Amino acid sequence: MSKFCATESWMGDLANGLFQIGRVGGYFHGLDEGECGLLTLLRCYEPNDRVSILELLENASSSPSSFCFSTYIIAGPAERQPLMCIGESTGFADAVQGSMRGVFVFPRIAGDSAGTH
Repeated sequence: MSKFCATESWMGDLANGLFQIGRVGGYFHGLDEGECGLLTLLRCYEPNDRVSILELLENASSSPSSFCFSTYIIAGPAERQPLMCIGESTGFADAVQGSMRGVFVFPRIAGDSAGTH
C-alpha cells in the first residue's frame, strides 16, 4: 500500500479545537507536527472546498458521526497534493465536548506535481 499512498492517523479535541497531527501529516500540510487548529488545516486546502469541509466537521462536532472528504492541499502555485480524510466523532456525554479521530490518506501520483490524473 505504501507504493500508492502515505497514511497517518490524527486526533482532534473538541473541547479546545486543537488537532494532533504527526510527522507525515505535518509534512504534507506544510505544518509542524503536533497541535494545530482546525482553521490552520483548512487554510492548506483547496479554497473551493474549505466551506463544505468546515460544515462537515462542524456537523460532526455536535453529535457522534462518521465522515469523509477529499480535497487538494495547495503547496504552491503549481503544486497540489491530493488528500482523503476518513474520520469519526465520539465521546459526547453530558458536559464532555467529545473528540474526533481519523486517518489522512495522501495518494502518491508519480511524475505529476499538480496531482491530476
